[in-house]
Amino acid sequence: VTGGSSGIGKCIAIECYKQGAFITLIARDENKLLQTKKEIEKYSVNDKQVVLCISVDVSKDYEQVENVLKQAQEKLGPVDMLVNCAGTSVTGKFEDIEVNSFERLMAVNYLGSVYPSRAVIATMKERRMGRIVFVSSQAGQLGLFGYTAYSPTKFALRGLAEALQMEVKPYNVYITVAYPPDTDTPGFAEESKTKPLETKLISETSSVCQAEQVARVIVKDAIQGNFNSSVGSDGYMLSILTSGMSPVTSITEGLQQVVCMGIFRIVGLFYLGSFDSIVRRCMMQREKSESADKTE
Repeated sequence: VTGGSSGIGKCIAIECYKQGAFITLIARDENKLLQTKKEIEKYSVNDKQVVLCISVDVSKDYEQVENVLKQAQEKLGPVDMLVNCAGTSVTGKFEDIEVNSFERLMAVNYLGSVYPSRAVIATMKERRMGRIVFVSSQAGQLGLFGYTAYSPTKFALRGLAEALQMEVKPYNVYITVAYPPDTDTPGFAEESKTKPLETKLISETSSVCQAEQVARVIVKDAIQGNFNSSVGSDGYMLSILTSGMSPVTSITEGLQQVVCMGIFRIVGLFYLGSFDSIVRRCMMQREKSESADKTE
């Protein structure tokens, strides 16, 4: 589990550990990793289980990522499931976001998933088994005000997942893309401090989920080999609306998309209208405030 020292990544690691898995946690902060290791070990189901910690930046040097994953596989055996959960976020108006933030987010959120996946995929194909999970976001299905740096990196994961799934499906290797909603994590709390008002008001139209709930859904979908993983009714609707040419796991899933698409599109248009209204109101309030300041 990359990004496994906190948030959704940590909860996914705990969920897998509860099911008897051996866990390798990968993150940058060694102290956080060790704290998380102790927390996870409380949930062991047998004495043989191991939690291995590796401190590395998965977005910087592919060779380093490849080497540490080789070491992990030498100690614990081949990777049955890779969960790419390392990620970060920056919010703000497009013109206010530092240009290097666009580069940094693409490195962490996209390349930080490419490198670990590239390091394990050959072995998975050789073994004719494996699961790779890409943790995207609902902001990877729908571009929203304030997420011009973040959304594209999460959209990119879907393109990677669709292309990779077509390559590896004959080898019995399955890809899952998870689209969690706003989730109560340290990263979300940090992001909320700098969110523009428009982004906050749009986010408030849906509830905040607990990381444990999101982790349970992701692990279940990954084990079942589902391509899409969504949480709640809003997540289900978004997955139908944005299904496009994504692979389906069953005929039933495909039929649900065909039947529900039109109805959900109507509902989605109402949502988009309300989001546009929020943005316009905020702009008008800001302009009134600025003109009042000038008058004074």
